[in-house]
Amino acid sequence: MDFTKLKSTLESLGYGVICCDTAADAADYLDEKIHGKTVGFGGSVTVEQMGLYDRLALNNEVFYHNRLPGGKTRADVCRDAGGAQIYISSVNGLAQTGEIINIDGVGNRIASILFGHEKVYFVVGENKIAPDYDAALWRARNIAAPKNAQRLKAKTPCAVRADKCYDCASTNRICRAMTVLYGPPLRADFEIILIHEELGF
Repeated sequence: MDFTKLKSTLESLGYGVICCDTAADAADYLDEKIHGKTVGFGGSVTVEQMGLYDRLALNNEVFYHNRLPGGKTRADVCRDAGGAQIYISSVNGLAQTGEIINIDGVGNRIASILFGHEKVYFVVGENKIAPDYDAALWRARNIAAPKNAQRLKAKTPCAVRADKCYDCASTNRICRAMTVLYGPPLRADFEIILIHEELGF
C-alpha cells in the first residue's frame, strides 16, 4: 500500500505522520523518541506484537493494564496510563479521508486518547486502513470488535465466529463506546505511525 496520499491528508488535518516499513522499525523509532517519560498504553494487539511494553520499559515508567505490577488493579493501572505524559494506542479503523475510529468496552482507551497527555502516538498497520469513513466504521464494528471479543473470550454472538457485529444486548458486549477523530483535539500533539505490515485487528 502506498501511504503518500494518506500521509498528506493526515498532515493537512494537523497530525504528525511517520511511515515505517516494519513493526520493528516503528518500535526503534518510538524507543529513540521516548526517554525518561511516563508512558500509558491502550489495550492493543498491535502494541503487543511490536513488543513496545518491554522495549519502552527499559527507559521509561510504563503503565499497561495487561501487565499488572504487585498491589495494583487493572483500574489502578488504567488511571495511571490515563495520567501518563505519553500515550500509545492503535486504532480500529483509519479512513483514507482522515477519520480515525476507536471502539471501547470500558472506555479507558478512548478517554485516554482524547485528553491529558504531552503526546499521543497511534501505531497503525496497513490492515487498519479503509477507503472512507463508512468503510472504516464498518471495519471497526465488523472486523476489529468481533476479533477482540473472541480474543477476550467474551460471551457475545460476535465472539463465536468473529465474523460480524450482531448489535447484541449481551451483558458482555465490548463495543460500548465509540470515538471518531476528525482531526487532533485542540492544543494536542498527535503523531500517527503508519506501518507497511498487517498488525492487530
